Amino acid sequence: MRLIILGGGESGVGAALLGQAKGYEVFLSDRSLLKPAYRDTLSAAGIAFEEGQHTETLILNATEVIKSPGIPDTAPLVVKLRAQGIPVISELEFAARYTRAKLIGITGSNGKTTTTLLTYHLLKTAGLNVGLAGNIGESFAKQVIEDRFDYFVLEISSFQLDGMYSMRLDTAVLLNITPDHLDRYGYDFGQYVASKFRITQNQRPQDTFVYFLENSPTVQEMAKNPPVAQALPISLETPVPVGGYAINGQLTTHFGDQTYTDTLAELPLKGPHNALNMLAAVLAAQSVGASANAIRSGLRSFENAAHRMEPVATIDGVQFINDSKATNVDSVFYALSSMNAPTIWIAGGQDKGNDYSQLDGVVAQHVKALVCLGKDNQKLIDYFSGRIATIADTHSVQEAVQQAIALAQPGDVVLLSPACASFDLFRNYEDRGEQFKKTVNSIVNAQ
Repeated sequence: MRLIILGGGESGVGAALLGQAKGYEVFLSDRSLLKPAYRDTLSAAGIAFEEGQHTETLILNATEVIKSPGIPDTAPLVVKLRAQGIPVISELEFAARYTRAKLIGITGSNGKTTTTLLTYHLLKTAGLNVGLAGNIGESFAKQVIEDRFDYFVLEISSFQLDGMYSMRLDTAVLLNITPDHLDRYGYDFGQYVASKFRITQNQRPQDTFVYFLENSPTVQEMAKNPPVAQALPISLETPVPVGGYAINGQLTTHFGDQTYTDTLAELPLKGPHNALNMLAAVLAAQSVGASANAIRSGLRSFENAAHRMEPVATIDGVQFINDSKATNVDSVFYALSSMNAPTIWIAGGQDKGNDYSQLDGVVAQHVKALVCLGKDNQKLIDYFSGRIATIADTHSVQEAVQQAIALAQPGDVVLLSPACASFDLFRNYEDRGEQFKKTVNSIVNAQ
């Protein structure tokens, strides 16, 4: 059994180690250079690998191939493999074969990292023996070698879902579907929707499926292909009898004979998008038996990951918030919706075919000025001219922060919520967020 791994990042190296542990002949190939730590891990394990190239004669004789989620299905090598009938799967699909753990999988165009981390935190607080993996943290495959957890909470991207076939989730969460990554789906939104719905495949009637009732692409797809699992809607508008809702400042869930209620104002995660994330996480925790007391304690002690509505500092009465992870319009909609003060909005970067019209209402309600941050801000400037009274055009974090300070008054908020990818000026969204925080904090320290 010859197992080929394409891509030598966290998931690829983990899959190589698991493959070796299960008796496969393993070869890893990465067209780029490997990080030194991954190169050392493979060498120490005696796993054959190449970097800086894909040698087809060493790859096309595979029994099975595990592909990095970053490699598109349209890559010529992947097309050749499939033409030869060689299965091409994801690391998650491979690892799921070798675990006895119950699996909670979370996907969505927005909110999946926060919801995954929160669900994991709720299960840990409840005393459950739980691991964290998927599109976050340590490789699922690597953790499955010892397989010492009873539960795994998995953040799953659409690219990972595309390589999943027989894997089944005991609890599946689909937070929302909004246009994103359409360049990987032939600019066909229907293909992207179908990809997200792979999270429900193979589920049984005793499994659970959490979904957002007000997300029309999700509801439309469910009407065409009803899920087999118990469907648990979450809503910001309707008090559903089964599932959960956040209405009038109260969070409520109903699962089986369990009901949970809490007051949103007392919880650390703010805004309507985080109300949905909390509803999904609570239902996921209830689905594996977490108690109301554990959930209550977990919700209050949770600290979100960096770059997601992260408070940075307050300068002369102006609050600065880092939401660099907001790389699409839908994320920004929720961020602006949660603002309760006049907002100087910093946005821009590498546009992904954004339609800014869905922001018209929240911009009119919350935004007093727009500071554009990117190499080419013309699309933002053209769209919001006439909609936002003051627009500044900047090309560095330092310049953007200085412009924001000049435009702000005590009581205002400066929100970095870009709506765009970061790759024009930054390595990634983390780099963008870290530079923003560093710039803001340098001003604080200079005072």
